[in-house]
Amino acid sequence: MLLSGIFPPITTPFFPDGEVYYKKIEANVERYSRTPVAGIVALGSTGEAILLSDQERRDVLKTALAAAAPNKVMIAGTGVESAHETLRLTEYAAELGYDAAMVRTPHYYKKQMHPANLLAFYRTVADRSALPIIIYNFPQATGYDIPAEVVIELAGHPNIVAIKESSGNLDKVKKMVEGTRYVKRQATVTETFDAVTPRMLKAAVAESAKESRELVTVASLTGATASTEGPPRPSTTSTPSSIAVTVVGKLKTRQKEVGFQVMVGAAHQLEPSLGLGAVGAILALACPAPMACYEIYAALKDGDNALAREKQERVKLAAQRVVGELGVPGVKYSMDLNGYYGGPSRLPFLPLSGEQKAEIEKLMAGIKS
Repeated sequence: MLLSGIFPPITTPFFPDGEVYYKKIEANVERYSRTPVAGIVALGSTGEAILLSDQERRDVLKTALAAAAPNKVMIAGTGVESAHETLRLTEYAAELGYDAAMVRTPHYYKKQMHPANLLAFYRTVADRSALPIIIYNFPQATGYDIPAEVVIELAGHPNIVAIKESSGNLDKVKKMVEGTRYVKRQATVTETFDAVTPRMLKAAVAESAKESRELVTVASLTGATASTEGPPRPSTTSTPSSIAVTVVGKLKTRQKEVGFQVMVGAAHQLEPSLGLGAVGAILALACPAPMACYEIYAALKDGDNALAREKQERVKLAAQRVVGELGVPGVKYSMDLNGYYGGPSRLPFLPLSGEQKAEIEKLMAGIKS
């Protein structure tokens, strides 16, 4: 699965009384779907997943997927401390139709989180999961930093496809990129090299079948003949600019080598991380400012390193202060400023002070989306 690009890890909106505001999830996701982000992550750290009940997590996953555009890669945060509970939530996400599961490192029993424990945990989850697994490392929150050597070893598992590395450690990003080059995999992409997932292929076949049935109905009324033996089968063609273009419904696909994919979670280091070989990012700053984050990625993709550095400097202070220090309440207030719904956070988060809000307004003044 191709994971290149920018992914906002959506927040979970709440009413003032602390209940989940599901209509605002729909509104935010629908708006993200109109931006050039590659996909959406539900139940990440920015989504306050750890503060939700099991039923709320399931309802958030269901609501977010239903509101998303069909061409966006949908990632479910399913990490829980035990492999057993992680698999239960991952199975539910698979039943809904998510494309991948992001599993944070177990960390509560830190002294027992040796390499053997982490290897067994992730391999067990990956062996039994119907979804591709993305390792999620966020030591600022968990207090545990999965070693690069463990990630490099796990990268060989066929169902562990990526890591979201949020430590902000560029040396570690470089080490993981270089250490996982041995992994050679193929991913289905569109003719223009955008991501394609099994969910998207299934939808393309269903849409084609629906159109075929409609054409048959019209044909029968006009006396024409048409085949009704089912949806069209995928066909393979080649063009001068591509090899083995496969047509599924109206979707033209091809294969691309992707290997193990390193993604990052530190927006203030996005440009240098991509320069070291990271393929994309899951960024809290993309919740209020998806376009500002995407512009860094797009500039590098176009080979304009100077523009990428300029765009990086534009968001650096906001990423460090709003996301890195003020955290989820800061992200949510920034969303309110930029036309998304942020709203309150759950305790133990406290409301921002007037001074903090004024500071965020100043930092975000030139970062619209």
